[in-house]
Amino acid sequence: MVRSIRVKHCVRCSQPAPTLFRVKYEEDGGWVFVCPHCWPQISENNSFYIYGGTWKAEKKKN
Repeated sequence: MVRSIRVKHCVRCSQPAPTLFRVKYEEDGGWVFVCPHCWPQISENNSFYIYGGTWKAEKKKN
């Protein structure tokens, strides 16, 4: 069985990342994925920030 390569890009810097955080960070914004590099910039001192989970390119194997 061939596994497909899972890729997502950061909504802020557009770079692919193996780990992304699902967040809301604007008053009327929807859920987006941001990389660990961009995450501190949008989360610190932001009253609209909501964490919604972590996405990983490699899933745990059972």
